[in-house]
Amino acid sequence: MSEEGNLREIAKLFLKLGIIGFGGPAAHIAMMQDEVVVKRKWLTEQHFLDLIGATNLIPGPNSTEMAIHIGHEKGGWKGLIIAGLCFILPAVFLTGIFAWLYKLYGQLPEVQPFIYGIKPAIIAIILGAVYPLAKRSLKSIELGIIGLVVLLGSLFNFYEIYLMFGAGFLALFLAYIRNNKLKNIHNFLPLTFLEIVNTGFLSATNAKLFWIFLKIGAILYGSGYVLFAFIDTELVSTGIITRQQLIDAIAVGQFTPGPVFSSVTFIGYQINGLSGAIISTIAIFLPSFVFVAFLNPLVKKMRSSVLFSAFLDAVNVASVAIIISVCFAMGKDSINDWRTIAIAILSIAVTFRYRKINSAFIVLGGSLIGYLLTFT
Repeated sequence: MSEEGNLREIAKLFLKLGIIGFGGPAAHIAMMQDEVVVKRKWLTEQHFLDLIGATNLIPGPNSTEMAIHIGHEKGGWKGLIIAGLCFILPAVFLTGIFAWLYKLYGQLPEVQPFIYGIKPAIIAIILGAVYPLAKRSLKSIELGIIGLVVLLGSLFNFYEIYLMFGAGFLALFLAYIRNNKLKNIHNFLPLTFLEIVNTGFLSATNAKLFWIFLKIGAILYGSGYVLFAFIDTELVSTGIITRQQLIDAIAVGQFTPGPVFSSVTFIGYQINGLSGAIISTIAIFLPSFVFVAFLNPLVKKMRSSVLFSAFLDAVNVASVAIIISVCFAMGKDSINDWRTIAIAILSIAVTFRYRKINSAFIVLGGSLIGYLLTFT
């Protein structure tokens, strides 16, 4: 396929995922695995796993960074930009609409009946994707034990970045003991912060928003809830927004598809209108593009090194364990009555029975059934 054809395929795929991508990073990555490994064969299962592991080691929104990685693998620098933008923009557009309605009317529209059945369906999608990833990542008893320890640590709310690096460095140490000497170790390129010039285009408010969200995007590890903790410190505690506005931003992030970081679009709009929304959105996502551009070429080099290959295998197992932990936490929160139990069982049955079914149909089916069951 020509370069232009590849870029069109990348754009079509990630626009679709950006539109149907409900359920958070674990669900987004599950959908990507289904699309680029199972259906399109763009990546092998092993390389997809390596990209997940590498993504978990850098700050920023994991699913967005996975989209950027995949775009780079398929279409180089142009693919990197197109994949990231196409995955982000649908969520940003929808969030912008909600932000405009909120500022106009002071409240959010009622959408709960439509999202009631989405989370149980999303859990089925995650389980369907994590099963082959788990089989591929569990290469030895040693890795199985590491994965189990990480899973337990995640269930007990240990900080996930400590679990990831801890698993990797433990495996690196064990591999060193086995090999009895260091070899094929390559230095990593340092990740540097971008210098952004404050031009006349930026008002004082927008300049402040840009630096706040650029800083958060460059240092944030963890889930969207960690993002909201940063925002609480930077914007609520300083009186720039109210806590109710933050809570409403969290709600928008939960019931719109795509990365939860798009909640920043909502917040930026409340602070300084359309320009605030645009500046905030660019700032929060910009570090991810830079980090992935630096990291992507290093992943294959890591795999070719004996010691770093052991590090990457352990990180992959840890990533799968954390996804399972997230799935468990989602299940506790969302599967809490006979209706959601029924949706979850039906979705799991369909996902595992019909492996090639598009995950969009699982999401839409769960939403429709959930909506209908709210009337019973």
